[in-house]
Amino acid sequence: MDTEAQHAERDRSSRPSDSEDTSDPGGPEERSRFALSRVTEWVPGGRITLTLLACLLFLLLLSTFVLRPFQIPSGSMEQGLRIGDRVLVNKLAYRFGAEPRRGDIVVFDGTGYFGHADYIKRVVGVGGDHVVCCDEEGRIQVNGRPVDESGFLYPGDSPSTVPFDVAVPAGTLFVLGDHRGDSSDSRDHLGSPGGGMVPVDEVIGRADWIVWPFGHATRLHRPDAYA
Repeated sequence: MDTEAQHAERDRSSRPSDSEDTSDPGGPEERSRFALSRVTEWVPGGRITLTLLACLLFLLLLSTFVLRPFQIPSGSMEQGLRIGDRVLVNKLAYRFGAEPRRGDIVVFDGTGYFGHADYIKRVVGVGGDHVVCCDEEGRIQVNGRPVDESGFLYPGDSPSTVPFDVAVPAGTLFVLGDHRGDSSDSRDHLGSPGGGMVPVDEVIGRADWIVWPFGHATRLHRPDAYA
């Protein structure tokens, strides 16, 4: 037999075939798993730490752009919102062309208007409204129409012990607390810069849910009184 042919045959049989090539690094999924494995080995705590960091990042983004928790600091919105209640503020409610509406409960930055803090109040008048207190029956009037606030006003409170007659400028809100006897609101700042009005641009969002305590949890609806 030709010895050169025998050597050539042995050389071909000793080389791995394409299916046996071990130098293939694998597909994208295998490479991504390898990269994740390297990261988990580098991070103290491994996968648990990465999971916690991902959850924290998600909550941060959620709080920054979508929902923000807010704790009720005073009794100004009783009896619906009690001291210590936690509400979720919908930060997207007014971000796509929508505007605050009468009856909405809003959280806003009062710096320069009410004080250096965030406040929560109910919208009673929007830009262009004429808000007056009070008619012969003691009710607030908006654009000449009386408002029945009995469904949410604190028991025993009158709509206001302070008379006012205001025209709400465009781009601003006239706001009041539901517990009128324990609320510092637009009535108390009529002579302050801005005339007690809250710029719509300072509104952080609309309070949509009470989430704590669980026994008091509920969705906050806009009352029909201002319809």
